Amino acid sequence: MRRVVTTLIAAAASAAIATSVSCTSSQPSQQAGRPSRTADGKPNFNGVWQALNEANWDLQAHDARPGAVTQQGVYPYDYARVPAAPVLALGAAAGVPGSTGVVQGDGQIPYTPEAKKIRDENAEHWIDRDPELKCYLPGVPRATYMPFPFQIVQGSAPYILIAYEFTSATRTIRMNWKDEGPADAWMGWSRGRWEGETLVVDVTGIREETWLDRAGDFHSDALHVVERYTPLSPYHLMYEATIDDPKVFTRPWKMSFPLYRRMEKNIQLLEFKCVPFTEELLYGVLRKR
Repeated sequence: MRRVVTTLIAAAASAAIATSVSCTSSQPSQQAGRPSRTADGKPNFNGVWQALNEANWDLQAHDARPGAVTQQGVYPYDYARVPAAPVLALGAAAGVPGSTGVVQGDGQIPYTPEAKKIRDENAEHWIDRDPELKCYLPGVPRATYMPFPFQIVQGSAPYILIAYEFTSATRTIRMNWKDEGPADAWMGWSRGRWEGETLVVDVTGIREETWLDRAGDFHSDALHVVERYTPLSPYHLMYEATIDDPKVFTRPWKMSFPLYRRMEKNIQLLEFKCVPFTEELLYGVLRKR
């Protein structure tokens, strides 16, 4: 199997991240509780990380519930032929685990009344509408808390690369840049800076087609995300994302959760190029019968 790490090396080189740096191993410092440092004295985030929560199913607190509903004998979005009684095709394997949520404050996403109706419609037609099921790039912040690992490549060059296992997505954080992105993109335009120990990333230009989770939570083309990555130990980062979108939300709101360093021997990203997995969902109705 060809592995994503090859792509990572090439991308890092083209972005001038492959500068030789001391103390940039993916393994943390041996001093308990003290994250290692790069050559320029910044916290060393090099390594493979993963969120361990249920945010990709639903950012807000929720009970366990049934998941994907497949209409027996028809394709999910062929609504003209939906039978009266849909069946649960995957049983417990499609269930949604319960969660206390990651939304800070009162735990509720502050939708406008009009946007709340769209969110509810999205949830009802999740199989048809969620871009994750169609293998589109996940966007920010969703890429961070999907049930897949991601790798941070950090050196002394003015770029930090993040590579995600899902769809082999990547994003480049341009440190101390002022320029705006040339066009909207699935993974947006990321500009970073250091505030003490915290890496702050300002993300704009995210295509409005991306979602925030599988529960139908969405945004518009006015989305502005400010991420904060703060080291807690050699093995943990605290991740915070402030979400601002005046077209959809009545006020900015924040999510927060820890990220965990993957410590398996020879840990690496493997390929999850899911386009072939989506053919039946997207094009099955076009099959000649």
